[in-house]
Amino acid sequence: MDSTKFFDFPREEKLFGLRPEVGRWLFIPLGLTVLLCLGTVYSWSIFSSPFETALQAKPGTILLPFMVLGVVFTLIMPISGLYIYRFSPRILTSIGGIIVGIGYLLSSIAPNLPFLILSYGLIAGIGVGIAYGVPLAVAARWFPDRKGLAVGMTVVGFGLSPLITAPLAIMLMNGNSAIGLPGFGVRGTFVILGIAFTIIILAIASVLKMPPLRWQPANWRPTVSNTEVTDSIDTPMVQTQTFYGLWVCYIVGTFVGLTAIATTAQVGKEIVGLQQEQLAFAIPLFAVFNGIGRPLFGWLNDRFKPKLTIIVINVLILSASIVMWNTSQGQVTNFLIAYCVFWFCLGAWLAVAPAATLSFFGLSNYPSNYGLMFTAFGFGGLGGIFTIGAIRGITGSFAPFFFVTATLACVGIVMSTFFLNRPRKTAIADFLFNWVISPISPALLSFVEFWLKSAKASK
Repeated sequence: MDSTKFFDFPREEKLFGLRPEVGRWLFIPLGLTVLLCLGTVYSWSIFSSPFETALQAKPGTILLPFMVLGVVFTLIMPISGLYIYRFSPRILTSIGGIIVGIGYLLSSIAPNLPFLILSYGLIAGIGVGIAYGVPLAVAARWFPDRKGLAVGMTVVGFGLSPLITAPLAIMLMNGNSAIGLPGFGVRGTFVILGIAFTIIILAIASVLKMPPLRWQPANWRPTVSNTEVTDSIDTPMVQTQTFYGLWVCYIVGTFVGLTAIATTAQVGKEIVGLQQEQLAFAIPLFAVFNGIGRPLFGWLNDRFKPKLTIIVINVLILSASIVMWNTSQGQVTNFLIAYCVFWFCLGAWLAVAPAATLSFFGLSNYPSNYGLMFTAFGFGGLGGIFTIGAIRGITGSFAPFFFVTATLACVGIVMSTFFLNRPRKTAIADFLFNWVISPISPALLSFVEFWLKSAKASK
């Protein structure tokens, strides 16, 4: 821990000119703004058609940049978490912001689809993966007393980004005669967004900092149970049954939630006959529920045990799956209710997963621990999208997919009940660690060191 870079100050020092207990609240809107910029990747659907026309891409292939970005983002975040203290929050956020900006600028001059996959999918994906976890780690460190709420309020920026950046991007692409704004097209819009995001993220990165080790607000003392859970864990996370239980539950949540987001329009049109004008109303509604789920379940995670919170999420997924299984043409209300719940639960997971990781495994290795936990996001999302595509291709309908989601929700309830207890080493966890994690660790660490050497050499 000697190399860890913390913001060290006496208790009488100020933070943003305020007492630390007050000034720390500014890290939430600052982190939210960083994630608001990064979350523009959720708005790919509004860029896909203009790029498809400009690049004369084959139908369906224009989704590849977005899919590659999702995979790269998921793979890079654990690497970023391993080194957040070595390079400090400021440096990692700055590097991530610069790389995102470069990815957007290169995408603006993409002559063909492979170039766009490289610039947007790979380069911008690396930048998002590097920067995404930093505001969450900063919020978690500054709010040991309200970690779930703080992380949930910070991560809401990523989910609500389409509500803000999508209309802005549409206005930039098409122009607005009322205010005399000319249309810049998709390429010009990417230039503007790339420059703007880089400036905003660099400005915020300059003030991001960690508190001293084991800092806590005045007049707050953790309970005995909290102290035991967060400060007395000697067993590595991957050697505990809690890690595998939480990881599987996170996969279930992202399997359902990310697939629901990716296929909302197609499922709505096929199952209930949703019209375009109804979809224009539904998507913002779903995004609101997605955003509300983050601070709400972050707060619930602070008030109750993560086990109970995660069981509630799985029960909600099960209920929505049953509703969709019994929904047919014309039952738009059923569809809206079920998909509000699906989007709501994904937002809940993006707050509960980091907060639960913190609750179970403590602060000391939180960035690297959550980085590893976040791989469930990629596995769940890809698994869900491939599964619903396969089911649609085999059966000719999306409806059987909701039997799968209901089954997985039951699996999540069982896993939550029996695995999400105080972290301890078990025979199953030991087997998975020795025969799955340990064999791939040397290759992963070699890749990390290669990545770091390459980054240093490029400076």
